Amino acid sequence: MREYLLTLCVVAAVTYLLTGPVRKFAIAWGAMPPIRARDVHREPTPRLGGIAMFGGLCAGLLVASQLTNVGEVFRVSDEPRALLSGAALIWLIGVLDDKYGVDALIKLGLQMIAAGVMVLQGLTILWLPVPTVGMVALTPLQGTLLTVAIVVITINAVNFVDGLDGLAAGMVGIAAAAFFLYAYRIWYGYGIEAAAPATLFAAVLLGMCLGFLPHNLHPARIFMGDSGSMLIGLVLAAGAVSITGQVDPDAIGLFSGSVRDAVIEMVPVYMPLLLPLTIIAVPFIDLVMAIVRRTWNGRSPFSADRGHLHHRLLEIGHSQSRAVLIMYFWSALIAFGAVAYSVQSANAALVPTVMGLSAAGLVVLLLPRFTPRVPRWAQGLVPPRYRDRKRRLAPQLPVESAADVHEPGEREAGAPAPPGTQPTSLAGLHGATAVGDRQRFALRRKIDTRQ
Repeated sequence: MREYLLTLCVVAAVTYLLTGPVRKFAIAWGAMPPIRARDVHREPTPRLGGIAMFGGLCAGLLVASQLTNVGEVFRVSDEPRALLSGAALIWLIGVLDDKYGVDALIKLGLQMIAAGVMVLQGLTILWLPVPTVGMVALTPLQGTLLTVAIVVITINAVNFVDGLDGLAAGMVGIAAAAFFLYAYRIWYGYGIEAAAPATLFAAVLLGMCLGFLPHNLHPARIFMGDSGSMLIGLVLAAGAVSITGQVDPDAIGLFSGSVRDAVIEMVPVYMPLLLPLTIIAVPFIDLVMAIVRRTWNGRSPFSADRGHLHHRLLEIGHSQSRAVLIMYFWSALIAFGAVAYSVQSANAALVPTVMGLSAAGLVVLLLPRFTPRVPRWAQGLVPPRYRDRKRRLAPQLPVESAADVHEPGEREAGAPAPPGTQPTSLAGLHGATAVGDRQRFALRRKIDTRQ
């Protein structure tokens, strides 16, 4: 565990330290596309954050290869090399897309090529666990097609959800933490060394996300772009493929008595369709809904729009930060719920707990305009937007007279405005002439000043 933590810290530190220089490079290179109709940010923001994340990935694999225990993975398996080859290709595609733009169909084909590169180097699904049947060996063609499908789906699911500050990095970080628990339990809990590469991939992925998040939280100073979103999607998919299709069924039978019993017992962990989809269930649901929505409207499934889940959260009244936290909550609930089920599937309290948390999440979804009441002693500990809102909710002060609430240079109701002047009251800004509106405007100004 200490070597994994060391690798994670190295990846996070390198990614964090590289992001600042990468941001300056992106600005100088002109990788700051204009704001599009579907974007939620208001100022041009540089992309290419994937460059820093790829640097963290390379540094983490280099450090891990020199460690005593984790280094054995590089000597007995080609999967780390396969991951690095596929990641380099998908990262290069993403950099070109962030700077120049790449057609969606061309990008899809290149994603398949990157997945095929990993398959050629041994990172593929060799057998498939099927409930009530046992391990089913796959032909090379079947294993290749299934591996490519899982990689491409995961990459695009992460890419589709990258629409708010810190959303993709946080959700994939949560998925990586849950996946690390999966893989670490299989390796050290049951002594299956074939799960070691997946454990390493999860630790590296978690470090990449943690190192990039401080720069990407709202308001983001840099975006990861396609070079980052496709990269972390590929690393997550590589870990899922590794632990699904590389674990020896005979090794599973050592602790369960038979291969068939082992498969039935460990279905929540090994089912290749369940594993990546439970971990990134929210991005995958968003991906499916986007494809159905666009094709139903007669558009290309790769055309961009503002119909994603995070866009809908903003439309019903949630702020960017709150929408991101809601997506974090659902991702963590599903991912760690799957981990808990694989460990304690017979625990009677597990299902009620998940249902209770789901109900709490639904309540939060239905309260988009809820504002936390911050006590006065904690005003300095909360973000400014909550302090300002607290002031606006303060008790109103009595109004002495209409003359007391007039702004400097403000005219009485019905009096002509001096030539060349602009109205300064709220009523004047909206073309109204009611004294009450001007009084409310000035009253709020007085409250803010006295507070």
